[in-house]
Amino acid sequence: MNIMNQERSSKLFSLARKSIPGGVNSPVRAFKSVGADPLFIKSASGCRIIDEDDNVFIDYVGSWGPMILGHCHPQVIEAVKQAVESGASFGAPTEREITLANMVIEAVPSIEMVRMVSSGTEATMSAIRLARGYTGRDNIIKFSGCYHGHADSLLVKAGSGAATFGVPDSPGVPADFAKHTLTAEFNSLESVRRLVADNPDSIACIIVEPIAGNMGTIPPREGFLEGLREICTNEGIILIFDEVMTGFRVAYGGAQELYGVTPDMTTLGKIIGGGLPVGAFGGKREIMEMLSPSGSVYQAGTLSGNPLAMSAGIATLSLLKKPGFYQHLEESSRQVAEGISAAAKLAGYPIHATRVGSMLCAFFSPEAVYDWPSAVRCDTVAFAKYFRAMLQEGVYLAPSQFETAFVSAAHSADDIEATIRAAEKCFKLIA
Repeated sequence: MNIMNQERSSKLFSLARKSIPGGVNSPVRAFKSVGADPLFIKSASGCRIIDEDDNVFIDYVGSWGPMILGHCHPQVIEAVKQAVESGASFGAPTEREITLANMVIEAVPSIEMVRMVSSGTEATMSAIRLARGYTGRDNIIKFSGCYHGHADSLLVKAGSGAATFGVPDSPGVPADFAKHTLTAEFNSLESVRRLVADNPDSIACIIVEPIAGNMGTIPPREGFLEGLREICTNEGIILIFDEVMTGFRVAYGGAQELYGVTPDMTTLGKIIGGGLPVGAFGGKREIMEMLSPSGSVYQAGTLSGNPLAMSAGIATLSLLKKPGFYQHLEESSRQVAEGISAAAKLAGYPIHATRVGSMLCAFFSPEAVYDWPSAVRCDTVAFAKYFRAMLQEGVYLAPSQFETAFVSAAHSADDIEATIRAAEKCFKLIA
C-alpha cells in the first residue's frame, strides 16, 4: 500500500485554521473522527475527485448526496452556464422557479405547493415554523440520531431516557428553546406514543428522516412510517418527512414513493439544485397557503429560487426522470454493497451492512443497527482504520461511521470492481 502525498493539503489546512474556525466550513469535513487531516479538493468529474496533491479517488460522498449523476455532468454544466450569462441573482421571480416547482410537485406525492429556500437547514426550520403556525401548538418530536440541520430547536439530544424533554446539544441554544423539542427513538413507535400521551394537544409536528442517513443508513422497520402516519392523523399532528437526503435519491418521488406513506409536509435539498446551494419545503395546499405573503407565517430569503440553482435543478431532474435511471442505479448500488459485505466476510471481519437504493453503510458492529443506541455501539476506532486504508487505496468515503455512502450513475462496473478489491485489502489489514 503506497503512502499518498498530502503535502499541499496539509499546508492548506494549516493556512485555513488561521482564518476559518477549525480550518473547515462544516465540522465533519475536518476528518477528526477518523484521526486524519482533511484533503483539499481541486476538481471532480464523473465519480472521481482530485485533491490538491493530484491524488485521484473514487468518490462515494458525492458532496453528501446531491451528485447522483456524478460530478460535472455536461447537461447540468451547460444549464448553469446559460443561466449565469443572464445574471446570477435578481432577488426577483423568474420563470425557472415555476418550472422547478412544478417538477417537484409532479414527483413528490405529498407536495401540492412548494417554497424554495437555499439550504436544508432553512427548509426544516421553516417547515417546523409553519407546522407550529398551522396547528397553534409549540412542541415538536424528533428522533435521536436524526439530523435536520443546525437550527436551535433541532440541536437537541435525548436526556436521561428516550421520552424526555430535550436539552441543548450545543452551547448557544437556550434551554427555553430546547424544552419544546421532545426526543423519541427511531424505529420505536412506543416511544412516540408515550410522548404524545404525556403531552396531549401540544405537539405541532413529528419530523423524521424516513430513512435515517445521519447515523449511517438505517431503514425504517416495517410499520414504523405507517404507524407515525396513523398517530399524526389521529392526533392532529403534522407529519414532516425530512427528505433532504432521500428526496430524488432512493426514488424519483423520494422515500414516500418507495414506502407508500404520504406525510403532510416534506423538506428537500441537495439533488434538486444539481449540487448548487438549494433547499425546499412543501406540502398540502391548505398548510402552505399560511406562508407569507398569502398567509401570516413569515419566511423569506434573498437567494431563494436562485436562477443558477433552479437551472441546475431542472437539468438534473430531467435526467433523473428518464426511463431506467433508478433501475440502473439500484443494480450498481447492490453490487457495491454486496461486494463490500463479501470482502468483510472473506476477512472474517464482523460488519452490519445496510442499503436502501443508492444509500449504503457498513456498520462496524456484529449486531443489527436500527436506532441511535445500537449505532453508537459500533467500533469507531476500527472504522477510522478502514477509512484511512481505503483512502490510501484511492476510495473516498465519508469521514465518519455515522454517515451514508452514495453511489452515482457515473460509477462504472470497473469503478465498482476497484472499490471491492480495495475493501478486500483493507478488511484484511484491520482484521
